[in-house]
This record gives sequence, C-alpha cells and structure tokens, in this order.
Amino acid sequence: MKKGNGEGGKGTLLYVEDDEHLGFVVQDGLRHHGYEVHLFRDGKEGLRHFNQNQYDLCLLDVMLPGKDGLGLAEDIRLTNSKVPIIFLTAKGQPDDRIAGFKAGGDDYITKPFSLEELLLRIEAILRRTRNKGHEQRDVFTLGEYTYDDRNKSLSHATGERRLTKKEAAVLKLLALHQDQVLPRELLLNMVWGDDSYFLGRSLDVFISRLRKYLAHDPQVRILNVHGIGFKMQVN
Repeated sequence: MKKGNGEGGKGTLLYVEDDEHLGFVVQDGLRHHGYEVHLFRDGKEGLRHFNQNQYDLCLLDVMLPGKDGLGLAEDIRLTNSKVPIIFLTAKGQPDDRIAGFKAGGDDYITKPFSLEELLLRIEAILRRTRNKGHEQRDVFTLGEYTYDDRNKSLSHATGERRLTKKEAAVLKLLALHQDQVLPRELLLNMVWGDDSYFLGRSLDVFISRLRKYLAHDPQVRILNVHGIGFKMQVN
C-alpha cells in the first residue's frame, strides 16, 4: 500500500466504515478530490492496517463490528499520538462528542453529512497537523542492537538479520513501548487483526524467535507479564 504524506495525491487516509454504501460513496468522493483512501469494514481490521502502513488522517465510524471506533482510536493513540482522527457517527449528543474527544479524536462529524463539509474539515486538520510534522520512528536502538523498520533489519556487531513482516511488527510495537507492558490483546489485534486463542499461540512463537534474535545482548529482554502481556526491558 502507498504511504502517507502526499504519495496518494493530497494524502493517504484510513477509513473504517461498516455501512457498505456510505463507505463506497465517501471513498469514491475523496479519491475524486485527490486522496488515497484505504477502506475497511471493522475496527480490528482497521487497527491491523494502521499498524502496517502510514496514514495522514483516520476517518472512523463510531459504531463498528469487532472493535468500535472509540476503542480503535484509543489503540491508535497508544502507538501514534499525532495522527489526526475524525469520528463519523449518527450519535450527536454532547456526551457522545465528549467521549470521542476523550478517546483521542480531533473532530466529530454527525451523520448525515455533506462531502463538501468533510473535505473542508479534512483539509483544515491536515494544514494544521502537517505544519507540526508527523510522528514516525523508523530506527530504534535496543542495547547493542539497531532495528531499522524501513528495511525490517536487526543489526548487531555479529551481523544483520532481515525480519519477516510480522516479526518486524511485533518488535516495533515492543520497541515503541520500552519498559511498558503491552497487553497480549493489543499486540494480537495490531498485528493479526484478531485476538483468538489460536493466534495467541502464534504470538508466543514470534516472541520466542525475537528473544533468540536478541540473545547476544543480555541487557535486552522481552519479559512475560503474567496474565497481561509482554514488556521489552533494555538495561
């Protein structure tokens, strides 16, 4: 997929909407005005793709299957505090708006809305946020190791290893949150788009692989936090 900040014309947008007709109409309209729009139908799928791509702005319906828009926004904010989020919802009460802003939203548009209004709001937010720059970390120092997410490469004095896409996604999330506990459910939803028991076993396999890859530096450890998740500790 194309990356953000202009490679899709005016920008690349993550759009999560379970109304198939509305999703198609909005996606088509935004594309006509120069935006690259990646449309997904449920919150878990949207979260997984957010973790795998760079977006200039997120458009999130509030009522979504799998993971609602508020929960999706909160998970996005755990890894990116700056990407703009606009909620699109049929709920327009003050309490609903407050909940949206508390979840990390920058704007809140009540359905039905006009494409012109949506475009104006998107353009206003992008003008403001692009002046502040994007939050995008690609290179991480992990003790004696260097991880370059652009090339999916883990380097050490003993050599360099290329990681698979999922190995890289798990390592990046752990590296972004050094010395913080990451819940298993969040890792699974961000990387696999689901938090089922079967995929939980797969996550354990990937954690074991990463521990082996990092074994040359005993100061870098991936710890199990019983009943919660994992924590990367770099002494």
